[in-house]
Amino acid sequence: MKRFLSIWFPDWPLDRLRRARRQASPSAKPAETRRPFVLVEPGPKGLLVAASNASARAQGIGAGLRFTDARARLPELAHEEIDREADRAALDRLADWTIRWTPLTALDGEDGLMLETTGCDHLHGGERGMLDRLGAVFGRMGLTHRMGLAATPGAASALARAAPGTILDTGAERAGLAELLTTALRLSGEAETLLRRFGLTRIGQLYGIERTALARRFRSEEAADAVLLRLDQALGHRSEPPDWIRPVPDHVARLPCPEPLGSTEGVEEGLARLLADLCTQLAGQGLGARSFVYHAFRTDGTVSSVGISAARPVRDPAHLARLFRDRLERIDPGFGIDLLMLEAHRTGPMSDSTAALSTELVGGEVDEGALARLADRITAKFREGVVTVRHPVASHLPERSERSAPFDGAMPVPGAGPTGPRPLRMFAHPEPVQVLAEVPEGPPIRFVWRKRPRRVVRADGPERIAPEWWRALTPPPGEATPDGAGRKWLAPKLDPRADAEFIAKVHEKLTALDPGRAPQPRARDYYRVEDEDGRRYWVYRDGLYDDGRGGPPEWFVHGLFA
Repeated sequence: MKRFLSIWFPDWPLDRLRRARRQASPSAKPAETRRPFVLVEPGPKGLLVAASNASARAQGIGAGLRFTDARARLPELAHEEIDREADRAALDRLADWTIRWTPLTALDGEDGLMLETTGCDHLHGGERGMLDRLGAVFGRMGLTHRMGLAATPGAASALARAAPGTILDTGAERAGLAELLTTALRLSGEAETLLRRFGLTRIGQLYGIERTALARRFRSEEAADAVLLRLDQALGHRSEPPDWIRPVPDHVARLPCPEPLGSTEGVEEGLARLLADLCTQLAGQGLGARSFVYHAFRTDGTVSSVGISAARPVRDPAHLARLFRDRLERIDPGFGIDLLMLEAHRTGPMSDSTAALSTELVGGEVDEGALARLADRITAKFREGVVTVRHPVASHLPERSERSAPFDGAMPVPGAGPTGPRPLRMFAHPEPVQVLAEVPEGPPIRFVWRKRPRRVVRADGPERIAPEWWRALTPPPGEATPDGAGRKWLAPKLDPRADAEFIAKVHEKLTALDPGRAPQPRARDYYRVEDEDGRRYWVYRDGLYDDGRGGPPEWFVHGLFA
């Protein structure tokens, strides 16, 4: 049975602002703690009070009040515009920090967190001990907080807002929530107003009312559905899966620090211990992992994390330590680190057999293990996805004959069909050139590429590549005429009866019907040529003379040989 802990920060915008200013100037005492102070935001009819401190609340100034009315009550009221984006960013960072308590953490509105504590509370002295330790930490951080723990997120949230500090046993939601105010159900302002108007102020009063009757009392069907939904979620009749902020790790190793850690050497030593522990866990289950994340939790409530990824599942501590080596400098100990944690994600099976000899000794072509380790080091040095391999694709056109994909530790299977020599470097987009050929169907004897003339001294070819005619749109059937206009369109190389005049005529009709349609593909003749400086190019002529698919052929450079 799952258990959820809701943490509500009722003064989150004020506490966040106070902490930010304290970190910017530790010696200065914030003015908003000494005098009435509010945060305001624009509303439909002027500024509204979004949050107020204790001094302002003592004067009857709370959230939702017009700022002009608040100023009328308290002329010396200090104010400042609320920064919702900064509040949300700070709450995200705090949620990241709470993964030291449990890996499943989610945001609960704009001022709360939801933690699933199933199986984690025994690490902190049970559920009551976990609440006490969390409360002590938040107290040292200067955060006003309320907590509730129950078997459903809705019940835990209601307890945090209406009965803080309460731990509700599984199955006791109905009785435990009966005396709480309905405002604890996270309802909209309209629904709360209607419930008060009907005299329904306690959650228990909703139990005895027939659901259809409760729905009829609301003018808005959406408001009625919202009340029933929140009630069912709190009682566990409907599921409410939280939106966890991060994926759940497959394996975790933790290392608490008796004294705050303040040196990079300590961070490296902690990583070595955690790697040994985590790799032992993985080896015990015959697993490896392809992603590792190293967290350093600081005493000021912040966390610093670095991660690495591998092409294939690994569990070699020395190899992993080498991948982490260049990233540990990003971890700033700050005021001290009190907990180190290493997570393993994307686990997969690994062989427990003895490692094979190197490829050089066994006479193989590719040592995929060594290749994967090299890819891991390159990825750790630069970024994930920087190492790619080319996979063959069933196409004769060079630009479509392969696709790029991230290297996953295995070499791609070579393509089935033989091809001619391909350049070491092939351009993503062929570059047009001006060519002078000795004969129309022959190789070029001179061409201009990138504004520089080049004289060809050697040439080899052609390698003719027919167009993929099936990729072109099939034209509509023409009129039934004796010259064959009514027969189905076929590519000229596959239909011996089609001649250039007929193709040009049909193409003219198609262009008139659809001016924006793509031109018909043309055959290519590829040549490998070498200029007088020894540079070798892969050029091709796009189209044949009098093929009826456009004007005269064009020439392009498609790649460079070594």
